[in-house]
This record gives sequence, structure tokens and C-alpha cells, in this order.
Amino acid sequence: MEKESVIKITHDGLGNFLNSIQTLFVGMLRIWSIPIVLMLSITAGFTTFYGLSHFIIPWIALAITIAIQSVIVICSLEIAGIHWKANRLRYLSVVLSLLVAVSASVTFSYFRFYEISQSENIRISRINHIRKDVNDYLAAIQITKSDILKQQNGELDKASADVTQAYFGTHAQVPAEHKNLVGEGPFWRHYNQLYQAKKAQFDQLEKEFHLLDEHIRTLQTSLNHLTDDTENNYQKALAGLQEVQLKFNQLATNAGHTVPLTPILMTYAQLVQTITPSFAMWNDFSPFAFACAALVDFFTVLLSYRLESTAPGPLSEEEQELAFECLRQFSEFRINDNDELEMVIEKSDIERARRYSDWSRIFAVGFLLSRGFLRKIDERSVEFAPNLYPLIAERMGAQLRAIKAQSLEAAAQIRQESGDQ
Repeated sequence: MEKESVIKITHDGLGNFLNSIQTLFVGMLRIWSIPIVLMLSITAGFTTFYGLSHFIIPWIALAITIAIQSVIVICSLEIAGIHWKANRLRYLSVVLSLLVAVSASVTFSYFRFYEISQSENIRISRINHIRKDVNDYLAAIQITKSDILKQQNGELDKASADVTQAYFGTHAQVPAEHKNLVGEGPFWRHYNQLYQAKKAQFDQLEKEFHLLDEHIRTLQTSLNHLTDDTENNYQKALAGLQEVQLKFNQLATNAGHTVPLTPILMTYAQLVQTITPSFAMWNDFSPFAFACAALVDFFTVLLSYRLESTAPGPLSEEEQELAFECLRQFSEFRINDNDELEMVIEKSDIERARRYSDWSRIFAVGFLLSRGFLRKIDERSVEFAPNLYPLIAERMGAQLRAIKAQSLEAAAQIRQESGDQ
């Protein structure tokens, strides 16, 4: 008998200990949800204010931001405590207000997250745009260079042919008396002099184009390393582009060719300029930035919704006794689809026939609804909130213990009376 008693006490003590730990853990989670909601709301407010302040005056943006975040938290709490069947107009107005506030918050928060997530991509896009403009210009230079070399090579070949014809006396400009006379005469020396001058000019042109190619390679090297050391390499690229432009324009002009248009590049300040929020950001939509903006408000709404399960404050002993006694006067209870205990708060037909006054119990229902311990389902029924069950269980346990104590006391009296007889 003693062993069974010890085992029972041990099991009861362990169960109470585990139940206390679970209750403490759940309570801590509920308490911890409050600072989390505040931090999320402040975070969403900062990103919303950042985006909104680029479109309106900052102090007005701050006031609107505070209103938006307040509406999100308040409506999330309200929507958790009402059912659409109870008051459809109120429910829809709360949902609409929440949607408007969340939409505004996500829209302007998107600008901040877009700036953070896309800044590097935009910088790389600007660099690639610069590279493309410069490479297109260099490609045009190569085409013009090929035309110049082709023209100069053709003139050199013609001069060489003139020298050969002058040597054999077959040139069209040779006088009739010198036709078909082979040798290095005055006529040949004249064309040979022209040929040597043209050849020297062609060699000098090739040498200058070779130097130009060196400048182009230096320019391309600077462009290829823009992502590594942007400031230094960009300055080198600008200087290299200017050097290539001057050298080539001089060569092309001397050869009688039209020079290609030089690209106008942005300054370094424009290259590294931060993004200014604008509605144009929606044209280049970023799913990642939108998801980040939406997640902050989603978690704010979710945790605010869950906070409704905790009442604004505990009930006093008198309030608990009042609620328990008044709720006991209702007779119609059931478990609804939300797995909560639901009760009908309307008078029954018999109570109506007897003109029963239910003012006290209806007052208790209104009191518990305002404190968050009951939730209204529709016009005739309410359900228990999760935080009401422990209070009712405690009261029921106290009554059961009192009844058990009375029964034990009565049994002891009976045994005493039997012993006396």
C-alpha cells in the first residue's frame, strides 16, 4: 500500500511539473511575441518611411507611417477576435483597412529592399553599359582603320605598279621616244621617288596604328577591371578613351576619312550614385525585394493575430467567481468546427415563456467578450478563448475538491457514529 501511494504521488508530482513547464513555456512565448511584434512593426515602419519620404515631406511621411503600422497591428488584433457572421460590415471594414495598410506598407518598403538588393546589379549594369558603348566605339574604329589601311595599301600597290611600268617603258605617261626602253632613267627615278614616299608614309601609318592598338589594349584592360577597383580603373578608362580618340581622329582626318562618334560616358559620381526610389522600380520588378517587404508585414500580421489569444489582463478573484457562476447558468453547449467550446447566449423557449431575466449572465458574456476571454460567433452564440479554459478548470477543480472533502467528512462522521453505537 505504501509503495502504491509513493508511485502515485511521484506520478502526480511529475505531471504537475511537466504541466507547469509547458504553461510557463507557452506564457513566455506569448510574452515574447509582444516585443517581436513591436520590432517587426518598427522595421516595417522604417522601410515604409524611407520609401514614402522620397515622395512627400518627411514629417508627413512619418505621421502616415505611424498610422499605417498602427492600423496593421490594431486590425490584426481585431480580426482575430471577431467572426464575419457576427458583424459582416465590421469584419469587412477591418479586413479592407488591413489590406489597404499592408498594401501601402509593402509598396513603399519595396523601394528600400529594392535599393539594397539591386544596388550591386545596377552598378554592374552601368559598368556593362559603359563597356558596351566603348566596345562599340572601338569596333567602329577598327572598321575605319581597315578602310584606311585598305585605301593606303591600294595607293601603295598603284605606286609600285607605276615604278615597274616606268622601268620597262610601258607607263602611259612615258613619251613616245622612250617607249619600251628598259632602265632606270629620269622617268623611273621620278615614280620610284613617289613610291618610296608612299611606302614611308604607309610604314609610318602602320607604326602609328600599332601604337593606337597599344592604347586600345590599355583601355580594354581598364574596362575589364572596373568591377575590382572601380574608381582608379574608371579614371584610367576615361583617360585611355580620350587618348584613343585624339590619336585616331588625327590619323583618320589626315587620311580623309570621317571619324566615328565618340560615346559620352557618365562621370564617376554618376557611376557610383545610389538609387533614388521611384515608381520606375516596378518596371524592373524584383521578386526578392518584394518578398522581403511582404514577409515583414506578413509576420507582423501573423504575430499580432496570435496575440489576441492572450487577454489584456488577468481577472481578479471576484471577476473569476462572477464569470464562473454566470456562465453556469447557460445550458446549450457544443464543440464547434474550431475545436472550441461554443455556447448559445439566447434565452431558451422555456425561459422566454417564464420571462426569465438573464441580465446578469449577459453582462458576464459582454464583460468576457470585452476582456478577450470569449469570442463572438454570431448573434446567438459565442466560443471560449484559449485563455478562459484554465480559469474554468481551476474553478471546477476547486468545486470538485470541496465536494470530495465534504463527502470524505460525511463518510468519517458516519464511521464515527457507527463506532459509537
